[in-house]
Amino acid sequence: MTATDLEALYPFLYADGGALESLLESARRSTEAKTAEITELRAELARRHGVRLEAAARQMAARFAAGGRLLAFGNGGSSTDAQELATLFLHPGGEEPPLPAIALTNDVAVLTALSNDVGFEVAFSRQIAAFARPADIAVGISTSGNSANLLLGLEEAARRGLLTVGIAGYDGGRMAELAFLDHLFTVPSPSVHRVQEAQTTLYHVLWELTAAAYASAAPVPAPSGRAEICGSN
Repeated sequence: MTATDLEALYPFLYADGGALESLLESARRSTEAKTAEITELRAELARRHGVRLEAAARQMAARFAAGGRLLAFGNGGSSTDAQELATLFLHPGGEEPPLPAIALTNDVAVLTALSNDVGFEVAFSRQIAAFARPADIAVGISTSGNSANLLLGLEEAARRGLLTVGIAGYDGGRMAELAFLDHLFTVPSPSVHRVQEAQTTLYHVLWELTAAAYASAAPVPAPSGRAEICGSN
């Protein structure tokens, strides 16, 4: 990479005092505009999906209460979102109880074996066929909603009786055409950056609502030990 290439990528490193001030001012205005944009987009998601997020969370809590697990999956950046979502349920911190969750992108050996021996399009559906139980929950995350392996994964999950949840950007893409999908949450933005930021908000809210619904429905444990003896007198 030449010095000219570097200057094109990082103009502020090569700017004189006046130009640097102009660049910093431009960066400030850009940051403020993006912050306002994502704030409004999150408010729009609350208006558009708030009630349905609560309904999905109640159904997910019921699945967990019945012994179900969450299976999350996605490609690229969405795979890291799937991993974070699984971690939120597994290691919530605070007083929320941990709930069983698996990110289907975690096992590199399985992913590469399926991709090499069969095809990348079955990377998720084959795992769901092998691991899933009817009480489980499948959450597919995609920016475009068009990933073939993710759509096949959701189809396999629905065929096996799992609760299916899709999180997509734009108009939902091909995911929006899946008649069997139980819940679909789309982020209506033309910007891939805002879509990914807002999707993070969506699944964090879904986790919080599910944890709250699970806690409110969980039975109160029977007293034990000394307290139980004293209470019976």
